[in-house]
Amino acid sequence: MTTTTQPTDITYPTGSARWILLITAVSCAILELIDTTVVNVSLREISGNIGATTTEIAWVITAYSIANVIVIPLSGMLSNLFGRKLYFTASVALFTFASFMCGCSGNLWVLVAWRFIQGIGGGGLLSTSQSIIMDAFPPEERTTGLVIFGLGVILGPSFGPILGGYITDNFSWHWIFFLNVPIGVIAAFLSWKYVQNLPGITKPRIDVWGILFLAIGIGSLQYILEEGTTADWFSSNEITLFFILAVIGLTAFVIRELSIDYPAVNLRLYRNFNLAMGSTMNLIVGIIMTGTLFIFPLFVQVSLGWTATQTGAFMIPGMLITVVGMVIVKKAMEKGANPKIIILTGLALTVIYLVMLSFSSPDSNSSNFFWPFIIRGIGAILMVMPVLGLATAGLTGKDLAQAVGLSNMLRQLGGALGVALMNIYLSHENAFVRNNMIPAINPYNPVSTDYVNSITQSMAANGYGPDESARLAYQLTDSALTKQGLLVSYNHGFMVVGLIMLLAVPLILLIRYKKSDAPAAVIDAH
Repeated sequence: MTTTTQPTDITYPTGSARWILLITAVSCAILELIDTTVVNVSLREISGNIGATTTEIAWVITAYSIANVIVIPLSGMLSNLFGRKLYFTASVALFTFASFMCGCSGNLWVLVAWRFIQGIGGGGLLSTSQSIIMDAFPPEERTTGLVIFGLGVILGPSFGPILGGYITDNFSWHWIFFLNVPIGVIAAFLSWKYVQNLPGITKPRIDVWGILFLAIGIGSLQYILEEGTTADWFSSNEITLFFILAVIGLTAFVIRELSIDYPAVNLRLYRNFNLAMGSTMNLIVGIIMTGTLFIFPLFVQVSLGWTATQTGAFMIPGMLITVVGMVIVKKAMEKGANPKIIILTGLALTVIYLVMLSFSSPDSNSSNFFWPFIIRGIGAILMVMPVLGLATAGLTGKDLAQAVGLSNMLRQLGGALGVALMNIYLSHENAFVRNNMIPAINPYNPVSTDYVNSITQSMAANGYGPDESARLAYQLTDSALTKQGLLVSYNHGFMVVGLIMLLAVPLILLIRYKKSDAPAAVIDAH
C-alpha cells in the first residue's frame, strides 16, 4: 500500500513567516551539529588552561555526545508531551544558557557537567528542527525541506573544526561557547513567536521504563564508542561493564517498546521496509561522513604540519559546492528520479574522493586535495538528501517526529562508530607499518646509511661532537620514520574506508522504489 494521503485540516506557513521559521530551525540544527565537533580542535588549550590530563579532557566531548544521543530519539515524545513550541523554545534556551556556563567554567568537572546539560538541550534541537522544517511544506514540496535540513547536516559538522580552529588560534577557547549565546537568544525569541504546536496531538502517557532502558542502553553504547580506544576496549573492566549494560538496556528497550500501547519511541514504524532502510543508511552515512572528516584533519596536521586554521579554511570550498549539489538533487528528486541511482552516484563519488586521498605523499599540499574535496562535497549531498527522504517518507505529525528522532540518533551513533573504528584501525595499522619500516634502517641499506650520514655531517658542521651528532642523527631519522609511517597509515585508512563503502551497494539496491507523479518521497509499505 502506498502512503501519501494527508489530513485536510493541516495548514502550512507561508511567505515571510515560513522563511523566518525555516531560518530559525536550520540555525538551531547547525548550532547543535557545530557543537558536536567545535571543541575537538581546542582540547589541548582547554586542558592546559583548566589543568586536566589528556584522558580527562575527553569527557568534554563524551558528556555532550551521551546526553545528545539519549535525548534525540525521545524528542518526538517530549515534543508531544509539552507541545512543540514550548519544547523547542526550552531546548534552545537550555542549550544557550549551558553554552554560557561552559564558557565560564574554570574546573574540568564543572565544564563536563554543563556540557552534559548542553547536550540535553542540543538533542532537543536537532530532530525537532528537522520535523519543523519538513512540516513547513506540503508533501509535494517536501524536497525543499530536505534541501534546507540537508544543508545543516553537511555544514554543521564541517564548520565545527573551522570555527574551533580559528577561535583557538586567535582568541580564547571560552569564545567557542560564548559565540552560541547571542544566536541562541535570538533563536529562542523567534521560536516562541513562529513555531506552532502540532494540531490534534494529545498528551502521551509517560513510558518511564522505556525512557530508563533507552538512557541506559544508548548512553552506555555511546560511552563505549567514545572511550573504548582510550581504555583499550575489552581489556578494561569499565568498558566490559558498560557493554553488558548496553546489551541489557537496548534489549529491554526494544521488548518494552514493542509490547505497550504508549511507547516513548514508536519502533513499530519500522515495519515499513523503506523507513528501516533509510534509518540504516543514516547510520552508514554517519560512519562515512564523520569517520572521514575525523581522519583528514589528523592526517594533514600530524603528517603535513598544517595548523587548525589552515585545515578549516581549506575545507570551505568543498562545503560550498554542496549548495550546487543540492540544486542538482532537488531538481532530480522533483522529476521523480530513482533515489537508488542518486545514492549510488553519491557513494561512487565518495569512494573516488577517498581513493584519491590514499595516494598522498610528504610533498602533498592543498592543491592536491582541492578536487577530491569538491568531489566529496557533491557526493555527500547526493547520499544525504535521498536518505533523509527515505527515513521520513509519507509521515507527518507525531509519526514524522518519531522517525526523525530515530534516524538522527542512528546518524549520531554512526558518527561515533566511525571515529571509534578509524581510531582502532589507525592504531593497529601504524604499529604494523612501523614494524615493517624499521628493518630498513640498517648499516647494509645504502639509502638509510646515506640519510643518517648526511644528518651526522650536518650536525658536526654545526659544532656538535661525534657522539652527539650520531645520536641526533638517529633521533631525527626516527622522527622522519614516524612521520612517514603515519602518512602510510592514513593513506591505507582512506583506501580501506573507500573499499568498505562498496559493501553498502547491495543494501542500497534493496530499497523499494515506486515511481509516482508526486515529487515527494513515496514509500511502498509492505
